[in-house]
Amino acid sequence: MRLKSMGLVLYIEAVLLPLLSIWLSDLFMTSPVQIEKISSRQNAWYKELRDWSYSSGLHKDKQKIWLEGDHLCEAARLKGFRFDTVVFRDDCRQDLITSWSHVDSKFLQVSASVMAGLSSLNSPPMMAAVACLPTKPAFNPHICTVVLDQLQDPGNAGSILRSAAAFGFKQMLTTPHSVGLWTHKVVRAAMGAHFALNIIENISIEEIQSTPLSVVLTSSHHGIFLDELVANKKLPSPIAWIFGHEGRGHSTQWVDEHCQTIRIKQTGGEESLNVAAAAAICLHASATQRD
Repeated sequence: MRLKSMGLVLYIEAVLLPLLSIWLSDLFMTSPVQIEKISSRQNAWYKELRDWSYSSGLHKDKQKIWLEGDHLCEAARLKGFRFDTVVFRDDCRQDLITSWSHVDSKFLQVSASVMAGLSSLNSPPMMAAVACLPTKPAFNPHICTVVLDQLQDPGNAGSILRSAAAFGFKQMLTTPHSVGLWTHKVVRAAMGAHFALNIIENISIEEIQSTPLSVVLTSSHHGIFLDELVANKKLPSPIAWIFGHEGRGHSTQWVDEHCQTIRIKQTGGEESLNVAAAAAICLHASATQRD
């Protein structure tokens, strides 16, 4: 009797359990979405998307953006962004496809070579998406704000976006002639920070200065030392931090009587900090004072 019981146990472990595992995998991992497959770069959809996904990542109507990689796509999804098209490589994991099955979108599956043609990355991602940008938010002059004033480098812009989101800021502005914040280099550098911020581009300096916001400029050579303001809890609020061009600094259009200028003490004697590093220090100081 004992031998029969042992034989039954071995049969269950060796035969039935693997079969059950396969059945459950098929049941839960099969994607319920309808996926169109594209394998040729001659496809009309591919050609239309390639015109803007590879160059800037921002559609010419400025209503759609191209997101690459599951991290960025998931960050946008969690913040309620809508999707026009979700694209998976044909060697993508089935569970990743299934996790997107409830999203109201067109789904495509493409070969690795097609994804490589669409992607600006060195290694084409397993998934990408065309996301719909939200309606342009209204400028709120009563909350702490970060302003990029003619800043040009996408990496710096993305890094400042990440710092702003990390330190609790909710609004990011740019003045005219600044780098586009929704271009793919900035989006990649920000690592999902865009989706936590209200982003308003091309706001005039005059409009910003006409609001109740306390405008604070940053300088490497003059102004009140930041650490002294923090020690005395003198940082104004709501504040508008202005971070200017990497070479020229902030625009000369800022009117002095409406602004305060601060600098960061550099005991090592270097001439200046990178603008993204300076921004991180300043925004952390604001967050510390708010807390």
